[in-house]
Amino acid sequence: MWVFDSLFAVSRQLLGQLLGLLDVYFWVFELALVGALLYVIVQAVRTDGPWALLYQPKTRNRISQLALVIFVLHAYGWIRGNMAANLEDANRRTGFDFLNETASFQILTTPGTWLMSYEPGTSTYWDVFLVGVTNTLAVAVIGVIAATLLGFVLGVFRLSSNVVLRGFATVYIELLRNLPLLLQLFIWYKVFVDFLPSRRGDPWSFFGGALTMDKSGLRAPFPLFGEEMIWVLAALLLAVVGAIGLSRWARLREERTGLPFPSFWVGLGVIVAAPLLTFWALGSPLEWEQPQRTRFGFRDGSGLVMKPEFLAIWLGLTLYTAAFIAEIVRAGILAVHQGQTEAANALGLRSQQTLNLIVIPQALRVIIPPLTSQYLNLTKNSSLAVAIGYTDLYSLSGTINQKVGQEVEIIIMIMAVYLFFSLSISILMNLYNQRIALVER
Repeated sequence: MWVFDSLFAVSRQLLGQLLGLLDVYFWVFELALVGALLYVIVQAVRTDGPWALLYQPKTRNRISQLALVIFVLHAYGWIRGNMAANLEDANRRTGFDFLNETASFQILTTPGTWLMSYEPGTSTYWDVFLVGVTNTLAVAVIGVIAATLLGFVLGVFRLSSNVVLRGFATVYIELLRNLPLLLQLFIWYKVFVDFLPSRRGDPWSFFGGALTMDKSGLRAPFPLFGEEMIWVLAALLLAVVGAIGLSRWARLREERTGLPFPSFWVGLGVIVAAPLLTFWALGSPLEWEQPQRTRFGFRDGSGLVMKPEFLAIWLGLTLYTAAFIAEIVRAGILAVHQGQTEAANALGLRSQQTLNLIVIPQALRVIIPPLTSQYLNLTKNSSLAVAIGYTDLYSLSGTINQKVGQEVEIIIMIMAVYLFFSLSISILMNLYNQRIALVER
């Protein structure tokens, strides 16, 4: 965990230094822009006379752009100064020093509390904030993966010739995407809280008792990794890199010789076999901590637990977003010309081959742009978790604000995190979209 602590400490220092630089050099930037504006005006007047400011588009564009930037910076400076004066009059402290103070409240057991090793009375408000960031990221990542898989399946079902599958997908999509998301979250939370067995009752068991579920959440054995597991992870990483290299080699070989190579199955075998063999050679450095049950229910801190709040927000976001993704997939498939399918049938390809090799690759060019918007929506909609008690970024930031009373700084931090998440998703999806785009000769 020392790696995460070091990264978080460095990021906090960089944030403080960045804000300090903005405070110090703000007026320098504005004065430099004013000087640039005056320089453009003087040069235009000296070269072509005063009428150049009206009749030369290039000069007008430069002046208007500089004037707009100066206005925005000046407005920001006025707002910031006014806010600082009001906070000083109200005797409110400013800055981010509160992040070093100790937090003394308990947080719901979540992926963030496990990753950050949160302990009341020991951890700081910065740790609390990072717990919220981790919880939001966990819901977003798992939700995006699950919603994508479910959405693609439902989108294909919508175009199926099977009446039952098509009818099920249609009812699902029209029902879930026309109900408010907040209402769906309340429904799922009600299901997990009221309709599951009580803590003292007999829990539901799945997979021979490996998974159990009651009102306290979904429980499973917790993996305890030995020190040698680092070599297993290294073997997995090397296997993934090797599989990627094998896939590229197979593609180049097929383009050069026309001979196909089963790179997917060979690469998958390497990815599975390499870490397993390493794991076996090192003596299986992994143990499982089983959930411990008493007459009052499962003991807290034993095993791996997913609380009802986490399950409700994840399931609600997944099912809701999958309905929109399904319509995007359906529209993308319909955008592929029918002649492509007819040509594939004429070549003797089966329906599954036609869908996987002909239709879906072309439909992705239509699917990816709106799919990016759904990923962004799912990530930002995770802030609704506060309504059902899940301790996400927004919820824990509100708790911190109640303790320290520094709304401005906390809102800036929340905005920065959501902006980072959104820009990261957009950049990754745009890179993938450029990769699959048609390349003109």
